[in-house]
Order: sequence, then C-alpha cells, then structure tokens
Amino acid sequence: MGSSSAQRARIAMAAVFAVHGAVTGSFATRIPWLQEHTGAGAGALGLALAFPAIGASLAMPLAGRVSHRYGSRTALRALLLLWCASLALPALSPGVPALCGALALYGATSGMADVAMNALGVRTEEQLGRSIMSGLHGMWSAGALAGSAVGTVAAHAGTDARVHLALAAAVLAAAGLVACHGAPDVRAAEHEPAPPRFALPPRSALAIGAVGFCAVFAEGAGLDWAAVYLRDVVGTDAGVAAGCTTAFACTMAAARLAGDAAVRRLGPVRTVRAGGALATLGGVLVVLAGSPVPAFAGFGLMGLGIAVVVPLAFAAAGHSGPDPSRAIAGVATVTYTSGLVAPAVIGQIAGATSLVVSFAVVTACGAGLVAGAGVLRAPARRATAPRTGPAVRR
Repeated sequence: MGSSSAQRARIAMAAVFAVHGAVTGSFATRIPWLQEHTGAGAGALGLALAFPAIGASLAMPLAGRVSHRYGSRTALRALLLLWCASLALPALSPGVPALCGALALYGATSGMADVAMNALGVRTEEQLGRSIMSGLHGMWSAGALAGSAVGTVAAHAGTDARVHLALAAAVLAAAGLVACHGAPDVRAAEHEPAPPRFALPPRSALAIGAVGFCAVFAEGAGLDWAAVYLRDVVGTDAGVAAGCTTAFACTMAAARLAGDAAVRRLGPVRTVRAGGALATLGGVLVVLAGSPVPAFAGFGLMGLGIAVVVPLAFAAAGHSGPDPSRAIAGVATVTYTSGLVAPAVIGQIAGATSLVVSFAVVTACGAGLVAGAGVLRAPARRATAPRTGPAVRR
C-alpha cells in the first residue's frame, strides 16, 4: 500500500470511527424515552443496560473469523451496517424482556464492528509508520458528541424515539457505506488457517487489557458519577454538576484528537505513564476538593490523563502477535467488562463508605496506569513495516 493509499485509508477509518461513535451517542440520549415506553423501573432498566456489554463480550471473538472468511473491508461494511440497523431495534421493544434481547443484539453488532475497525486501524497505522489510533478514537468521541447533540435536540422537540432512531440508523448506515469504501481490504493468505470461532484471548492481551481496564474504570466513574460527586460531595447545584460531566467528555475527546502528536514524540509507554500521573493528580484533587474549582480541575485532569490509554491498548494488542483481531477482541472484552462494572462498583463502595473513598479507588487506577504502562511497548519491527502474510488490496 502506497503512502497516498494509506492516507486515504486513514481518512476512511476516521469516518468509520465517527459513525460508530454517533450510533452510541444517538442511543444514549433516548434511554429516558425507552424507560418510559417500556415501563421499566430503575432496577429493570439497569439490568437491560447490562445486555449490550454481555452481547459484545460473547460476539467479539467472532469478528476475526468473519474478517478471515470475507476479507476485512467486506466484513467491516457488513458489521457496521448491522450496528447502524440495530440502533432502531430498542425503540421497537414493547417491554423489558424484548428490550434486553434488542440490546444484546445491539451490543453484539457493536462489539464485532469495534474489533474489525480497530484491527484495520492498527493495519493502517502500520502502513503509515506513525501513531494514528488516538486520533481515530478521538473521531469516535467526536461522533458520539455529534450523535448525542442531535439526539438531545430530538428529545427536546418531543420526537418519538422510534422515528428519531430509525432516521439516524438510515443516515449513519449510508455514511458508513461511503466510509468503508476507502478502508483497507486485507485478505488472508491462501493457505492460512481460519481462526477459531471462540478462543480465549492470548496471554499478551490480558496484560494489555489490565491497563485498559484501569483506564475504562476511571472513565466510567468519571462519566457516570462526576455530576453526582459535584452535587453530593462538593455541594454544587444540578446545572454546574451536569456541566462537569460534559466537560469531562469534551476533555477526553480533545485529548484523543491531539494525542497522536504526544505518542509520536514520547512513545506509547511514556505517554501512558505521563497520562497516568495526570489522572492520579486529578484523582487526588477530586478526593481533596472542597469547592467546585479544584473538583472541575481534578475531573479535567483525569479525562486528559486516561484519554489515550484505550487507543494505545488496542494498538499494542494489534502489534502483539500474528492475529490482531483475536488480541484486540481480548483487550476489548476486558475493557467492556470494566465499563460494565465500574459504575456499579463505585456505587457499592459509596454505599458502604462514601463517594470520596470510591474516587480514592479511581485514583489508584490512575497509579496503575503508571505502573503497567510498559506492557504497551510495541515491537520496533512492527512500527514501520507491514506484516507478512495477508494481502492488502488497494
């Protein structure tokens, strides 16, 4: 693949990541409508919202086999279309059981598309010979913010979620089709054996996944509990508290979009160690905060510090062995699990002690990034040269 082809692939993959994020952002804004429509209580809704992670964890190992059989571009196109189409299903659910099933399918298609696009992101990064994964995940965050903005407008206008999500699914599916046209088409070598349908992640992916776990745990805590912390611990009003969540998400998006420059200058290990130090400092500020300003600063530093960790974890997994899809699926499974359990664990710790103690645990996760960053060191030979084996069609 020539440099111009690699640049086109980078642009295409950035658009794919943005589409994937926009689906997530669109769905998140209509959760209150889904709760009202299905008559779900808080407990039932919490149970239903666990099903996307369950579906993703079960389906992600299949992504490598699909890509092996049909080629990476065809697989990505099909999986992204299914992911967009699944956006419309939850709003059609008449009750909680149907909602759980729809969300399991929603999560399964999300996870498989996630693995496929991250594997191709790693391949494109190898062809370019420089870091791009942080920027790709920044485009995901930008897409999520755009999708949530449109969804917020639709919700305030009183638009039926069945109409809104169906239209969003159609528009995003069309955008995904256009984006996938420029994605790399990686084909398995003629006699290369197919990966297993289900397999445990390689050992290398578990260590990388542990680092990703720390980052996603802190991310989930910040996104779901920052507003509550500002209201209940610091004593701000609801509007200021909600603004902290938005600021946290925007800080992460901006840091990811700019993160590749730091990775190129410092390398992934030093970047994650510096990020972990910032996240730890932010956690200390949050724990000690007695007024809104240090609390805002603390959450901002946390978002800034953890922003690039998951993109670099996916990149490290993709570089760690001959089967990037399997390694990425392993890391994604660990990080999805972290995102699932983090809000509940924070709540349980807060119930037994206090939210301050909960965020002391989050601060420890930031320190864990400093300690574990070394596992993200990419082999030098993969940083500038493509793999042998599968063929890449331009």
